[in-house]
Amino acid sequence: MDRVRDIVARCEQLGEEMNRPEVASNGALVSRLAQEFGQLDKVARLYREYRQVTDQLNESLHILESESDPELRELAQAETPALEQRRERLLHALQERMVTGDEASIRSIILEVRAGTGGDEAALFAAELVAMYTAYASRKGFTVEVMSMSESDLGGVKEAILNIKGEEVYLHYRFEAGGHRVQRVPKTEAQGRIHTSAATVAVLPEPEEVDIKIDWDKDVIEHVSAAGGPGGQNVNKVASAIRLEHVASGITVSMRDERSQHKNRARARRVMLSRLYEHYQRERHAKLAGDRKSMIGSGDRSDRIRTYNFPQNRVTDHRINKDIYDLPRVLAGDFDEFLAELHERDLQQRLAAL
Repeated sequence: MDRVRDIVARCEQLGEEMNRPEVASNGALVSRLAQEFGQLDKVARLYREYRQVTDQLNESLHILESESDPELRELAQAETPALEQRRERLLHALQERMVTGDEASIRSIILEVRAGTGGDEAALFAAELVAMYTAYASRKGFTVEVMSMSESDLGGVKEAILNIKGEEVYLHYRFEAGGHRVQRVPKTEAQGRIHTSAATVAVLPEPEEVDIKIDWDKDVIEHVSAAGGPGGQNVNKVASAIRLEHVASGITVSMRDERSQHKNRARARRVMLSRLYEHYQRERHAKLAGDRKSMIGSGDRSDRIRTYNFPQNRVTDHRINKDIYDLPRVLAGDFDEFLAELHERDLQQRLAAL
């Protein structure tokens, strides 16, 4: 609760800051503060409701303990259980928000589905997973952009990369990462034998815009020299050429086209910012590649988080040992039962680790 109260205090501070005229006139600053406020306000609103319900509950308990009026006692007796249940729900929601706050703020993900072991049958299964996740997004009001799609000869999917956007979208898809296994008789199987194939899924938060912050005095070494070369007396003799060196990355930029040292410096800094942006984007993409490798496993049939068994009309999530005997419903994008239990398990594990 101390952490929650700190968040509420910060939320109130942000609200006051955004109302200040000097802040309100700065569009970029307002946008940044509003984004932080939006996330913290979710906790603050829960906390205020929790305090309100707690006060109502305490009042009812006080009436039960000290009030002699039978009608008041009867009213308090009737409303106390509902208030206790509501208070518990709000407390649970607060706990959940505290341990998933950062992930809850992710509004865009990259979801990748790749066919694993099983050839054409694996590609057909991967296509069904793509359809399943697209249908789920439609049910939840998320938007889906197909960024890349590599199809197989039989209409399956070798690889699909989707961008899915929506409020708290990462919380909805994060448990889908890993190996998915299907057991059924393929359309190409003449003998009617059950085959096992696999596909892998990766769920990655989409990198946000890289915010480049440079302390030009501490982070960058500036070299000033005469421009040299043709251009007349001023170009040759006045120290107008600028060379910037970013200490941390080693990136350098030289600018000597303008006669003005000030103009050369301004241009060099613009180029430096652009190059650093690209540099940090490459670093982020490399980290995503590493996250992806650890997330999807080998793609082998034995590496799985969930099995889709067609002959038994069964879907099994092996992490929580839960079966759903309605495979068409799951493939139609209704797998909330799995997600609810996975989410609760994750919440308890995180709370235990605090």
